[in-house]
Amino acid sequence: MNSSNSTECADQSQDLKFYIVIAALSVIIVVLTVLGVRLLGKYRSMVRTVAALQRSKLFFPQIQPPSMPMVATAAEEEEQVDEPLPLRTPLRISSTLRSCSKRLRKSQDQSQNLHLTKSDLNLLHLIKAGKEGVFYQARMSRGTCKGHTMLTCKISKEGVRLKHVETEVSIMRKLMHHKNVLQLLDWNTSAEPFMLIMEYVSVGTLRTFLQTNRVHLSGDPELQSLLTIASYHIALAMQHLRSKMILHCDLALRNIMVNKFPWEVKVAEFGLARDMSRMASRRSTGWQSPQQRVPLRWYPPEYFKNKYYSFKGDVWSFGIVLWEMQTFGTLPYPNLERSEEVVYHISMGHKNTNPEGCRPEILHIMRDCWQEPHTLRPSFCDIVCLLENILENDADYVDVESSRDLTKDDAESQETKSLQTTSVVLQD
Repeated sequence: MNSSNSTECADQSQDLKFYIVIAALSVIIVVLTVLGVRLLGKYRSMVRTVAALQRSKLFFPQIQPPSMPMVATAAEEEEQVDEPLPLRTPLRISSTLRSCSKRLRKSQDQSQNLHLTKSDLNLLHLIKAGKEGVFYQARMSRGTCKGHTMLTCKISKEGVRLKHVETEVSIMRKLMHHKNVLQLLDWNTSAEPFMLIMEYVSVGTLRTFLQTNRVHLSGDPELQSLLTIASYHIALAMQHLRSKMILHCDLALRNIMVNKFPWEVKVAEFGLARDMSRMASRRSTGWQSPQQRVPLRWYPPEYFKNKYYSFKGDVWSFGIVLWEMQTFGTLPYPNLERSEEVVYHISMGHKNTNPEGCRPEILHIMRDCWQEPHTLRPSFCDIVCLLENILENDADYVDVESSRDLTKDDAESQETKSLQTTSVVLQD
């Protein structure tokens, strides 16, 4: 009896184990079947989505030809960071869709905002030729550029790098609109020579204007008032650059444009300019290329001693500009011919001689701009305030133009009265 009972218990135990195994296998089969059905559904949905995307060409946007690169703005550079994932990662399909839609919008924006080409312009005459580019007065051959038909066009010389031009464009765009800064309207960096399209200036550079009109201006009793007004507008432009954290690094009379002297003068030429908000150091060795030439006669002593250039370096250059204006565009340190002599002369602390006929107030500002060490020099905010005080104390500065208009009107009225009197006499 005991043996039979033990046999039955063993059989029952084996049957229970068998049923448990069968149940477990059944559960596993059901789970695998459900997962397989779901995965199959997702796979078919993914295939349909990919096919639809391929038909709409979102996964294969048209690639710009290599000969027509577009200048990327800061927003576009941020978009280019999100590259689309490959097709073998279906779980990131939403991220790919967002990236593709961004690219599609960007290509549409580029097609709607095509930049001007050289064929759109008629170059009228040369304004000035620099080391990196040539300035022309130009006219639109058809249509307008942001409402302008007359323009100033800068065409880069051969060998100027694309990155260098793009830096200049980004700086001018950051400066936006200021009445004393030459405004950038358009640009084209798709092929050499690169072009920058800027607002029109009727006169040209301030240096050429002063040299051309030296005889006429020398006899003008209001000359010092006119030069002070022009200096004030240049200081306003440099104050604006300082507020935007922009170093000009090439402030000189040749880089100041004139539309109407002295009321409309504009700082131009940002080929050497640097955005200090994007740089960790002001040391020139950190951001100047070895091949890049700098205007030695306008640079401060600390540059030659320590390769250091700061906003107070632009202040030094402003003092040189004041000296140039007082001497009608004379080259600074005119008795020095070789570059080595200029560098040694400036490093040893020698300055330009006092220009003849310069009013004491301007001479004082000029000398303050050349103080050493550079920390003693005034800021452009200080210079603007000093020039405002000079203009306020100048009894005739407001009426320089109006007085001339009044004189002209008086002359015309006297002439009219004379003619009327003559006609009356003849009639009698």
